[in-house]
Amino acid sequence: MPGWMLPAADDRERGSLSPMVAIVALASLIMIGLAYDGGQKAQATQRAIAIADEAARAGGQAVNPEGVIGEAPPGVDVAAAVAAAESYLNAAGVDGDISIAAGGRQLVVTTTIQIQTVFLSLIGIDSMTVVGTGEADLVGS
Repeated sequence: MPGWMLPAADDRERGSLSPMVAIVALASLIMIGLAYDGGQKAQATQRAIAIADEAARAGGQAVNPEGVIGEAPPGVDVAAAVAAAESYLNAAGVDGDISIAAGGRQLVVTTTIQIQTVFLSLIGIDSMTVVGTGEADLVGS
């Protein structure tokens, strides 16, 4: 082959695109994985907040029965409110903490949900924990 002739196109271009394709494919998989696992975390966060809100609401409805019939001041039975919130959390299958705040006038429920990751587990992040908080005013207490 004379020196002025260029090598065939097949010889010059062989393998030149492979590293770029591999990098783009890997970056695409990472982005898809982050979007999927991020979406799962957002859904779990919404669920944790909804369950905490509903547990607090259930507790806030635990009225003092004597107050209803006029034999005592109207209000919420704090012990029954905590028990109702705990019952709701147990029925939902979610772990949570229940506390009384604002001098006994507010029920605060904090839920914790742990989710398993799909794509992030490939880089060592096997699970994520989300937290939700709900509050209910204990009227009349």
